[in-house]
Amino acid sequence: MSAERLADMMLRLQAARCHNINFVSPSHVIPQIIEAVYLAAQQGLKLPLVYNTGGYDSLEGLALLDGIIDIYMPDMKYSDPAIARRFSKIRDYPAHNWAAVREMHRQVGDLTLDEHGIARRGLLVRHLVLPGGLAGTAEIVRFLADEISPNTYINIMGQYHPAWRVRERNLPPLNRPVRPDEVAAARKLAEDAGLRLDRRRLQAAWF
Repeated sequence: MSAERLADMMLRLQAARCHNINFVSPSHVIPQIIEAVYLAAQQGLKLPLVYNTGGYDSLEGLALLDGIIDIYMPDMKYSDPAIARRFSKIRDYPAHNWAAVREMHRQVGDLTLDEHGIARRGLLVRHLVLPGGLAGTAEIVRFLADEISPNTYINIMGQYHPAWRVRERNLPPLNRPVRPDEVAAARKLAEDAGLRLDRRRLQAAWF
């Protein structure tokens, strides 16, 4: 769509009293987003802008968004590059991901909420727990606490379940759902690291 149409959509969402404008997996359209935001801002757009990403972002692309994006919401999927390469065909995921998270936090800082508990600005990390500890939760929460901020807000997600060809190819341990004890262990790791943990059910308004 044109930048003008995207700007109009954002203004319509603001008029409908939405809490934010959320760009999902937007890395490939950063220039178009910037143009649309510029047009919308001239017409009164004031909502927080959310960059919702898998976390495999270039520093060059993120630099263009400095001062534009209010809330970064990246995934941190893996801490082991070999596991990332095996299961997601991604080269050097942790190195790219951790560098991107550093830059995101540099731009927006720790997550801040308004009086209603709605995010206004900052970094919100999502981490999907995988069976058998494949996601490397211990290393990820240690990185966040030591190299980003002990005040980092993290959402430990426990909804992994095998689907489609994962079941067909019988890839252990991804061929089974994540267990409640694995999710509880991941949450404890985050708690022990001193991170801010989302203790409530996810609100659609945040996304």
